[in-house]
Amino acid sequence: MQYDPIKRSLGNVFNKSPFLRKTFYRLLDLLLLRSWHVHRELRSWYSLPGRASQVKILDAGAGFGQYSYWMFRHFKNSVILSVDVKEEQVKDCNNFFKSIGATDVKFEVADLTKFVKENSYDLVLSVDVMEHILEDVQVFRNFFASMKTGGMLLISTPSDQGGSDVHGDDDSSFIEEHVRDGYNIREIEDKLRSAGFSKVEAGYSYGTPGKISWRLSMKYPIQMLGVSKLFFILLPFYYLVAYPVSFILNYLDTYGRHASGTGLIVKAWK
Repeated sequence: MQYDPIKRSLGNVFNKSPFLRKTFYRLLDLLLLRSWHVHRELRSWYSLPGRASQVKILDAGAGFGQYSYWMFRHFKNSVILSVDVKEEQVKDCNNFFKSIGATDVKFEVADLTKFVKENSYDLVLSVDVMEHILEDVQVFRNFFASMKTGGMLLISTPSDQGGSDVHGDDDSSFIEEHVRDGYNIREIEDKLRSAGFSKVEAGYSYGTPGKISWRLSMKYPIQMLGVSKLFFILLPFYYLVAYPVSFILNYLDTYGRHASGTGLIVKAWK
């Protein structure tokens, strides 16, 4: 399934006013299990000593800008540069953040295989990006070069344990825009170390609770929207039933430990 047309449709609906866009961000925070995992890691990073002074953050592959908005709201002393290859999304995000007076959040069009700002960032965030980029090691090198010493890279990406809803050699990715179905833990750790990172930690997300939640909260609704946009009308009623179950499953997945999972949360330090 091609995910970008559905994302464009959602963007058009929620881009009509700042209130609707904030509502959209809040819905993504609630529905997307990866948001639960990423927010937990971000809170842990920000709670470390030394965060009282200004921190510079790169949101690498910012998409709709929901993580930039979350960090803007929760990290009051942050300066955020958010980059993406899609000009339309960058323009929409700049307009939104300007409308709410977020002067310390800027969006730029950039290709991560070429983007480098030497020794600039305390944190680099990359959520559901690396599965779209073939030249992943080059991007990791660019992240490393752009980070300050002691800075952290935080990645969320599908794993090879059924990421992108691929469970066998004959399966194709649920998201057609993916160039790889998922990373093996050892593979991504080795690639990050080869790019220069001194310490790497990787663990599974989307364990058994998360896999069930993902189907309820994301896969089935996206499939319905792929059939007809008329399903927008039915979505509130669907989530009224499905979301209480997904909420419990998301909590169990975020705060539990998983021997395997279809997602990875990866941290690397310079």
